[in-house]
Amino acid sequence: MTTDKQTRVAVLLGSVRAGSLNRRIAEHLRDNAPAGVTVDVLEGLDAVPFYNEEIDGDTVPASASALRQAVASADRVLAVTPEYNGTMPAVLNNAIDWLSRPYGQGAIVGKPFAAIGATPTPYGGKWSHEHARHSARIAGAVVVDHIVVDEPAVAGDPLADEAAVQRFLGALDDLVAHEVEVDAA
Repeated sequence: MTTDKQTRVAVLLGSVRAGSLNRRIAEHLRDNAPAGVTVDVLEGLDAVPFYNEEIDGDTVPASASALRQAVASADRVLAVTPEYNGTMPAVLNNAIDWLSRPYGQGAIVGKPFAAIGATPTPYGGKWSHEHARHSARIAGAVVVDHIVVDEPAVAGDPLADEAAVQRFLGALDDLVAHEVEVDAA
């Protein structure tokens, strides 16, 4: 049996710099996604105001609403992020905060989620990725824990290293292939 279903992956970028390494990784995934997979690199996370319940009512800011709609229409969510001071960048944390609301019904609830990326340190962003997975899990995402790509970029550009490129593409493949368990209640 064949299916024409397209799997949509929403990418949350932890870096807002135009030429950032993690943006380039996300764009490489978008440009090299396997057949049947659309990778949407979500833009404008830096335009989403810090989460504040007082502005999350009948008139949600347009940037937050667009973020929620993009993730709600996706099948999977992938954070591609560096690490700032041993944790995830504020822009990524804020995106997860907006996606977690309304409580129990946010756009990220039930979506398979993974966090990958690279940093110019020997640690490759492992704490950022761990913290993003933790926050997304609490927000209701289905975190795919076995997907781990904490790429140290101390020796140069990981996109120039075929083995690193294959780890990034493999992470995308694993996220797409992840089957969400459905409760038989």
